[in-house]
Amino acid sequence: MTTIIPFDEGEKNLDWLGLARAFDAGHQLPKAEIEDVFLYRGKDTLLNRSAWIDGLGIAVKAATVFPGNPDKGKPMIGGAVNLFDDGDGSLSAVVDFHLVTKWKTAGDSLCAALKLARPDSRKILIVGAGTVGASLHQAYSAGFPEAEFTVWNRTPDKARAFAEERGIAWAEDLEQAVGAADIVTSATMSTNPLLKGDWFRPGQHIDLIGAYRPDMREADDTAIKRARLFVDSYDTTLAHIGELKIPFTNGLITGHDIVADYYAPELFHRRSDEEITLFKNGGGAHLDLMCARYILDAWQAA
Repeated sequence: MTTIIPFDEGEKNLDWLGLARAFDAGHQLPKAEIEDVFLYRGKDTLLNRSAWIDGLGIAVKAATVFPGNPDKGKPMIGGAVNLFDDGDGSLSAVVDFHLVTKWKTAGDSLCAALKLARPDSRKILIVGAGTVGASLHQAYSAGFPEAEFTVWNRTPDKARAFAEERGIAWAEDLEQAVGAADIVTSATMSTNPLLKGDWFRPGQHIDLIGAYRPDMREADDTAIKRARLFVDSYDTTLAHIGELKIPFTNGLITGHDIVADYYAPELFHRRSDEEITLFKNGGGAHLDLMCARYILDAWQAA
């Protein structure tokens, strides 16, 4: 019998550090087979992501991203996640798309930050006061419970409302906010870089989430050159996300400049308190699979 896991009931069983451990465990299994299909119509996108991890199972996630929907009072993102049994291929669960997306996306960034950010990081800047920003506040609060948060948004009123709802600070000047932060986590729909590498200071960790298309970037060339670069997966970040694809195409960086992905845990760490680390969260289908499996396991345990 197929398990149906809705958002609210499924979320009650989850915790962010547990998901980070599930990601670590998933990367100890054989490397995922991943196949992504991207279709575009103007600014609209269809992402069809599939992953198979021997010993864990199969996930197929189809997502639509229509940036104009909010102006019509409709959700920007829609989709479905199917989780199949690794042994016989039967449909194990249908998990709420938004539940998997929320926890996979923010959990991916937290998993990286626990490895790359300084453990004594106390000031965290969230760039972008949207739905993902809210998830990042939850995730980073679990991983860095003593941290103080600030939010910046292109529209100050949204930043103010976001901050007041959560009892955190909000900033009007992005440059000053970046300079004051130990961790900068950015989730915007920007195509032109918002974050300037000249603003960075030694010891920071930069977490980039928003860009998912070839024409999207959140950080400029100086940022890419100043930092040690990490990704969640080579296979899902380098070829089609502008954050790294554009610098590659322009000859600014090469593959050797990407230090590691999650499949090389021996390299995925900070070397000193002074270096700047930069993580590109690409959120591949293998992470959807690991996250969906974690959600199903937590559901069954409860």
